[in-house]
Amino acid sequence: MDRRPLNPIAIVAILAALVVGLLVGGGLDLKRKLFGGDVTSIARASLESMRAQNRLVPFVARYVSVVTSKQSQLMFTSERTLVLPGDVRYELDLAKLGERDVTWDDDTKTLSVRLPEIEIAGPEVDLAAAREYGSGGVLGALTDSRTQLDDANRSQAVADLRKQAQAATPMRLAREAARQAVEHSFALPLRAAGIADAKVVARFASDPTNDPSYIDRSRSYNEVMATGR
Repeated sequence: MDRRPLNPIAIVAILAALVVGLLVGGGLDLKRKLFGGDVTSIARASLESMRAQNRLVPFVARYVSVVTSKQSQLMFTSERTLVLPGDVRYELDLAKLGERDVTWDDDTKTLSVRLPEIEIAGPEVDLAAAREYGSGGVLGALTDSRTQLDDANRSQAVADLRKQAQAATPMRLAREAARQAVEHSFALPLRAAGIADAKVVARFASDPTNDPSYIDRSRSYNEVMATGR
């Protein structure tokens, strides 16, 4: 057997490998201590963290309303047009998330989160960017029709902005953004704890599912916690 002494470079390489191995092993152990190492404790921490945020704004959109109002009186007609932009926030009330909304399916390794419905906040109109066109003409000089038309336009414009915000496409985009944000918030701690095979699926109660019994097969959060104890 060859008993020649090891090359100093080889010795350094071996020691470096041992140190890296200890660091990696220690890091994994620390991760387990920090996160609990199981889905239940991580899901509980994630749920409490999200509820503490109160409201999530996953999507914001700007709309522009163009409305025109007319008024006829004394054989004269007055017409005013308003161009009014406004921002709408699509919010998720995280305080409504309860323990029953988070379920774990052992068979599919899926954490299911049932979301409250999206709420629309606004519109917050941008008066600085608003534009009004038209004149009162003779009728405006004789009556307060211009003021009445401007008031009517503003009321119609705000209602129109909200109607645009509730259309199918922006609502779909807002819901998808909310789903992705919640899934990411639950999945990130799971991955950090080394639970890579767990999936997170967020759904709204009104979402259609291919398998209606999916949630029924899952255990509730309380049941999972009871089993863990």
